[in-house]
Amino acid sequence: MQTIKPTSCLTKYIRTSVIALAVSFTFTGMSNADQYTRQQADKSITAKQKQGIINQLITKMNQSYIFPDKAKAFERLVREKETNGDYHNIISSQKLEKILNEQLSSVTNDGHLVLSYSEHEVPTPSNDLEQTKLEQNAELKMMRSLNWGIEKIERFSFNIGYLELSMFADSEHAAETIAAAMTMVSNTEALIIDLRFSRGGDPDTVALLASYFLDKRTHLSNMLDREGNVSEQMWSSNSVRGKRYGQQRDLYILTSQDTYSAAEDFAYTLKHLKRATIIGATTGGGAHPGDFIRLSPHFEVFIPSERSLNPITKTNWEGKGVIPDIRVLSENALNTAQVVILNKLKGSEQDPRRVERIKARIAKL
Repeated sequence: MQTIKPTSCLTKYIRTSVIALAVSFTFTGMSNADQYTRQQADKSITAKQKQGIINQLITKMNQSYIFPDKAKAFERLVREKETNGDYHNIISSQKLEKILNEQLSSVTNDGHLVLSYSEHEVPTPSNDLEQTKLEQNAELKMMRSLNWGIEKIERFSFNIGYLELSMFADSEHAAETIAAAMTMVSNTEALIIDLRFSRGGDPDTVALLASYFLDKRTHLSNMLDREGNVSEQMWSSNSVRGKRYGQQRDLYILTSQDTYSAAEDFAYTLKHLKRATIIGATTGGGAHPGDFIRLSPHFEVFIPSERSLNPITKTNWEGKGVIPDIRVLSENALNTAQVVILNKLKGSEQDPRRVERIKARIAKL
């Protein structure tokens, strides 16, 4: 999520940059940040550099973080630590990253808010149009290689559709592929959308995909700014490029603890519209959009500057995750969804031979 949608493939919930995709990393939590740190060579840091990073982090938090009171609380904590000399002996960039992330987490408990150290220099925002175009083309190439997030399309026994999404790629470029995928599954009896390994993406694409499952224009969510004002409303579309699936057939969404951000948005929204049944494990719990801000040549931070608000629940999934309707281990969610669909088909089936085949399939699952 970003306050202003960029012209590249960057998205509001995560940055799907070439580097981030190459290392299969998104800045969405402490465990991921620690994992990313271990993959890089450390750099020593001077007292002046350290102080500059700390001051910049505090300044940017106070300017941009979605909860100004928590930004101030973080500043108080850091200044107290400084007074106590807690940062005095830190000469490692990775150690500084770890300590500051722990303190950010202790104050905000915000999974999207992550400081990151980079062994390689963090690019400076450029006004060079040629350079910007090269970066955008590189991102587009990477996103295209990932098929704009459409990981897998299948048709299971008894005409059950299956669609796996690895991310919600930016809507402008993903729309055609999503339309093709939805056309492929348009004749199925029921559909399973697998978001167990989906880490985020573009909220416009959330609205785009949701539009295939709603028969009329529907209010999906609001984005609120730091002052609590509505900065953007998200609605489904009256028309779609592929075949609309509609509201009459059953839709099941698979989740895991790795389901995060925009993927959670999709699951949470359709759950509370009573349009989908969620099966799996409680999701990661990240509902605050933001942007990456460069602090120094080797440090940047993702600062959430908005929050999502569901018009039905009047809240969101931040810190709580999306609670499944049917709780099972995430690795069992796909089989469970098929069994639920098959039991429903069995109950309405009149042909005894077909009923026996459905029973056999259930037993196999």
